[in-house]
Amino acid sequence: MTKKIIIGISTIIILLFSGTIIYQNYLIAPISAYQSESVWKEHEKKINSKKRIDSIAKFPKPIGYVNDFENIFTTEQRIKLDKTIGSFEIETTNEISIVTIQSIEPYNNIKKYATELSNEWGIGKAEKNNGLLILFSKSLGEIQISTGTGTEKILTDKICKKVIDQIIIPEFKKGEFHNGIKKGLEKLITEWK
Repeated sequence: MTKKIIIGISTIIILLFSGTIIYQNYLIAPISAYQSESVWKEHEKKINSKKRIDSIAKFPKPIGYVNDFENIFTTEQRIKLDKTIGSFEIETTNEISIVTIQSIEPYNNIKKYATELSNEWGIGKAEKNNGLLILFSKSLGEIQISTGTGTEKILTDKICKKVIDQIIIPEFKKGEFHNGIKKGLEKLITEWK
């Protein structure tokens, strides 16, 4: 009798244990795998939609005041430019961004690219429209200064062109890209105060 009870209990334990294994391996695992696959597909959709949005936007993501996507400046030069711009923003609330870029595709006009990049990144306070973008491409040999409508009241197109032609370009011609931007930035800040 006790032997039958022990066999019965053993059989029940074996069935429960086997049932647990079957339950975990043949029921839970496929459900989990399906859920993981669903989660992964959802994740891929988000990633791919972001890629499409980024490609529609046509612009790189900003990384600070100095966005050296052409790797023209040394780390030390970028830090110095960042400090100059940051101090100026603290003092005035005016916002400046410097961008180096290899291509303006799909645009064929650097002025339009600069204006739309400024708007996309939100350079300047919205209520003051006090942004300024210095955009240049060493590989394309082009430069543009784009100003917000508030900035434009002080830093007119004429002033910006003069800074480009008389300060920045002469340094660029000597291969001194940092000096050109630094001197141009200092002149623009002086005019803007």
